Amino acid sequence: MSPSPTSVPLPEGFGVRLDRRVRVIDSGRVVIGGSPTRVMRLSATGARAVWRWRGGQSPRGKGERALARRLVATGVAHPCVDALTRPPGRVTVVIPVRDRARQLARLLARLRETAPSTPVLVVDDASAAPEVTGNISQRFGAEIVYRTERGGAAAARNTGLERCDTEFVAFLDSDCVPEPGWLDRTLAHLTDPVVAAAAPRILALDSGDDGALAHFEAVRSPLDMGADPAGVVPGGPVAYVPSAALVVRREACPGGFDADMPVGEDVDLIWRLTDAGWAVRYEPTATVRHDHRLRLGALLARRFDYGTSAGPLAVRHGERVAPAVLSPWSATILGLALFGKPTEAAALTVAAIGLLARRMSGIRSPVPEAARMVGLGTLGSARGVLTAMGRVWTPAVLAAGALVAVRSPRVAALAGGALALPHLLEWRRSRPRLDPARWTALCVAADAAYGAGVWRGAIRERTVVPLLPRLSTARSHLRLDAAATTQRSTPATKGC
Repeated sequence: MSPSPTSVPLPEGFGVRLDRRVRVIDSGRVVIGGSPTRVMRLSATGARAVWRWRGGQSPRGKGERALARRLVATGVAHPCVDALTRPPGRVTVVIPVRDRARQLARLLARLRETAPSTPVLVVDDASAAPEVTGNISQRFGAEIVYRTERGGAAAARNTGLERCDTEFVAFLDSDCVPEPGWLDRTLAHLTDPVVAAAAPRILALDSGDDGALAHFEAVRSPLDMGADPAGVVPGGPVAYVPSAALVVRREACPGGFDADMPVGEDVDLIWRLTDAGWAVRYEPTATVRHDHRLRLGALLARRFDYGTSAGPLAVRHGERVAPAVLSPWSATILGLALFGKPTEAAALTVAAIGLLARRMSGIRSPVPEAARMVGLGTLGSARGVLTAMGRVWTPAVLAAGALVAVRSPRVAALAGGALALPHLLEWRRSRPRLDPARWTALCVAADAAYGAGVWRGAIRERTVVPLLPRLSTARSHLRLDAAATTQRSTPATKGC
């Protein structure tokens, strides 16, 4: 049975840093942020504690650590592991492999440098030449287990998990190359008893290739969850972490991965862990390098494969795989704007701001804050819709575009520009070593391949869930919380 992520204070030794998107107003008494966005009112004691944490100090005493836990659990803050060491429990590195002799040797050599005292278990998933895998493993002092039938990476990881008797297990794919400190910084999160798994950031391995695909994958790999730390939760900024590099608490994963899923098994495991009450952390200061696919056909094929997981995930986890999630307010505002009713859309936006400001009347300047939140929420929803149009809804968009182009080439051109806009904004933000034209073309191709995979998976599983947007059932994405640093602190949480 897992401890609740909010039931126990944050352990001693953890530092706390606010999420970079959080706003602190009203002399530190009000914090706005988290996922979903919420307004948290702090007591004077709580405000002073947060001010100290922002200066680099750690929570002091059980009351402050209870507040820190709450901020971490809601995504307002993140635990800082700089002052921590790895937990006392032992860890085993498990490497699933099939045929990749060169990559396996490279990985084992790096593990000898970065984690020399850590036992390593190699699971050969019925390689064509298993004796080669065995010789390489023996050369680097790793134990090896042979599977006689190919079951895929998930089945191989499960075989390794079953053979381990250590408290923690670190999964590494054979095409990974860990950086120094990756294991200690990732494992440090599991010092927290509510954390079941933690993952490092996966970056591109420098292959020496100066081509467009190498530059594209360096900043847009689906394995890279970004530079910001996060609690991993469905629907959050980081909704899952890849199993290519993942550290787990063995007792939290008695069933391991779903071996029936050739892709998406990592998403399924993470969501099952969070459903069971465990916390999962993403730690971008721990890094692992990965051999990305640098041929266009292989890149698009892999994106297609990832997309096919949406069908099985929909069967297991329902609407969590919806391509876009909209609040009723945002959906109505965007719908009115789309159908040429800007006046009505503006009026509804003003009404939404007024209602939200009324609920935020306990803070200074509620109207500007409400306007900011409504504006950002609507823009975020619009970005999500445009992304879905370029991925999952591509067939419908192309069909509609063909019809519109005949009657109004200008409207069709504007629609095409709208689809390209998210990619151009991403190019401006990430500044890849690619010109905007090639960047946009590769983004469109990769997204279309992923979307085709989603359709394939949905048809195979006979479900439309991955194809349809989800309307949020909550009254709003905003929550109003009251928080203090004493044990008597009772949340006055209201959905709105």
